Amino acid sequence: MVSTTGGTPQTSTRVLVVDDEPQIVRALVINLKARKYEVDAAADGRTALELAASRHPDVVVLDLGLPDMDGVEVIKGLRGWTRVPILVLSARHSSDEKVEALDAGADDYVTKPFGMDELLARLRAAVRRAEPVGPGEDDVTTVETEGFTVDLAAKKVNRSGKDVRLTPTEWHLLEVLVRNTGRLVSQKQLLQEVWGPSYGTETNYLRVYMAQLRRKLEADPSHPKHFITEPGMGYRFEK
Repeated sequence: MVSTTGGTPQTSTRVLVVDDEPQIVRALVINLKARKYEVDAAADGRTALELAASRHPDVVVLDLGLPDMDGVEVIKGLRGWTRVPILVLSARHSSDEKVEALDAGADDYVTKPFGMDELLARLRAAVRRAEPVGPGEDDVTTVETEGFTVDLAAKKVNRSGKDVRLTPTEWHLLEVLVRNTGRLVSQKQLLQEVWGPSYGTETNYLRVYMAQLRRKLEADPSHPKHFITEPGMGYRFEK
């Protein structure tokens, strides 16, 4: 069910593991500690919230099916005071439940059974995105891929040496995804950020505009490398 490959953090990183399945907790603790992570573990939501407040983890790995409260409530409790990355780990396969967790403030979602290598990669990515930037890096304005460059400050996209003409809506959608590089952005979040707070269910808008972005920017729009669909959940931009 789990593999044991994966990298080690550059500096000490504290992980809070929240799961009521002892074998899952044991596997995570062993693998994380072997890679020099500091680990705290909680078997229920109340303990998780107390540990988060007292131990200040750098990232939370959270199961949704807890004995005392739903994991979504834990996410909401954390989001009331912290922006710590939350990686949901759950056996729930329903798109609605995944979207609910993302909309509550989760940063990513891994479905059980999981591979330890995938989980660790997602965890490292979540921690990287949350790291404070260094001097002179307070506003990353240019994102480069192998096929195109996005200049957020100038609101321009260049592909093969030529500017790509985007509509205002296409640009806004691209900007939201690029600013969340590597992070799964829910359909509801995209709709509300691009079209406004009264939108949330018009997923056909997203399909149309994502197809247009892929046609303009992907080398092979039918097999996208940068604009990734997570079916029923949302979209992810990968460099």
